[in-house]
Amino acid sequence: MPGHFTFDSSTTVRAEGGAQGAAKLLRTLLAPATGLPLPTSTTGTVVIVLDPYLRGLGTEGYGLTIAPNAVLLRAARPAGLLNGVQTIRQLLPAEALSPRPVAGVPWRMPCGQITDVPRYRWRGAMLDVARHFQPVSFLRRFTDLLALHKMNTLHLHLTDDQGWRMPVSAYPRLTEVGGVRSRTLLGPADSDQYDDTPHAGAYTAGQLRGLVAYAAERGVTVVPEIEMPGHARAALAAYPELGNVPGRQLDVWTRWGVCENVLGVHDGVLEFCRTVLGEVMDVFPSPYVHIGGDECPATEWESSPVALRRTAELGLAAPKALHGWFLGRIGAFLLAAGRRPLCWAEDSGALPPDFTVMPWRDTEHGLAAARRGHDVVMAPYRSTYLDYPQSDDPGEPLGQQGVVDLPAAHRGGAPTGWEPESAARVLGTQGQLWSEFIRTPEEIEYLAFPRLAALADRAWNPASEWSTDFLPALRVHETRLTALGVAHRATPPRRGVPVPGTTPH
Repeated sequence: MPGHFTFDSSTTVRAEGGAQGAAKLLRTLLAPATGLPLPTSTTGTVVIVLDPYLRGLGTEGYGLTIAPNAVLLRAARPAGLLNGVQTIRQLLPAEALSPRPVAGVPWRMPCGQITDVPRYRWRGAMLDVARHFQPVSFLRRFTDLLALHKMNTLHLHLTDDQGWRMPVSAYPRLTEVGGVRSRTLLGPADSDQYDDTPHAGAYTAGQLRGLVAYAAERGVTVVPEIEMPGHARAALAAYPELGNVPGRQLDVWTRWGVCENVLGVHDGVLEFCRTVLGEVMDVFPSPYVHIGGDECPATEWESSPVALRRTAELGLAAPKALHGWFLGRIGAFLLAAGRRPLCWAEDSGALPPDFTVMPWRDTEHGLAAARRGHDVVMAPYRSTYLDYPQSDDPGEPLGQQGVVDLPAAHRGGAPTGWEPESAARVLGTQGQLWSEFIRTPEEIEYLAFPRLAALADRAWNPASEWSTDFLPALRVHETRLTALGVAHRATPPRRGVPVPGTTPH
């Protein structure tokens, strides 16, 4: 369809069938750069319609028709309309994404017709705010960046050995003590150098509730993660009675890696976990609650009289089997509360059957979990761990040993070659930003982009081809990242590659 539609001072918006949220988002996102009010009108030139009979579009699909004198955005569910709003932003000049007024730009987009439905329903990013705390203002900005790429999940890693960031009114020392690390390791896990500067930070329940609401307005669900029974030293520093050695006082861990100090298995620990998760669920309405679950050494259980007694009472073969028992008890509590338990899977061993799993070591572990009947969110570190350097260039920021380059990130969004029954268990994929070596928002953005755009592209459309689909689109998309002020690794220009006016999701 030839021609363009132009947003100008005469453009009005009509929202039908409960589409007011999408209309509000459109105004909110376009106002900073364009200054256009886009008022409501019964004869609007931009019509946004929520129509539940458009079942073929599913939960998140949308239809967008652009003519020279009108725009029609339709979807069966609100999430689809929100995705369509992001496409309108992408079709406008890149300056439309600027946070400041831009003059002299015609706010026009090409005419055409789009029907767009995502392949996967989980398209997300995990942000580790436990090891290095990030302000709520950045979490909102990061949410906006996810929404622009039509990613629908922000997974917040709120607790770990090195810090506890989630407020729990029943256990105030979790943030008062567990939220403060005396110093931070410099360099890799085997380093012996520290900055000797305390690192602290914790959110309020109000801040987190505000983030949840902000994200929901943009079609993003915030999934909380509270680590257990391992990666729990910050909790043990705050409440020593949760551990396996009576009377022992630990500090919040200042090293990286896997700590052998884990939660005990006595009844008081289970009550603690239920209370904490109860408050978490009050703040986060997400259908999923992540409880970590991996990298849990059994060393302390093997010498704990309480753990040995529990092992014998349950008829378990060895104390390490308490791990599955512990997860099962916590999972049952979440299920009874109407939530779905989620955990990391570091091997192909059995987990409680009702868990959704995130296999991170190997794609084959994901296949094994799917064959056992688990729903799976793919998170293999070789393609989704964005804290790894993007190249072996000596100027890259310090990270884990190895490289996850842009092609690897694009390949990693979707498994291939699985039998249909197992492939149907894949909910989607997400990128991981662990923060041992990431301190600032600028560092997060640089490591996330453009690799997160590559993951988003494959999570929406696994058939996207690297050289003919994604890479040419990325060269256009980089102008948007620049307009937003996003620190990112630039993609070198390639001769002879056409640059269509499309964008990665």
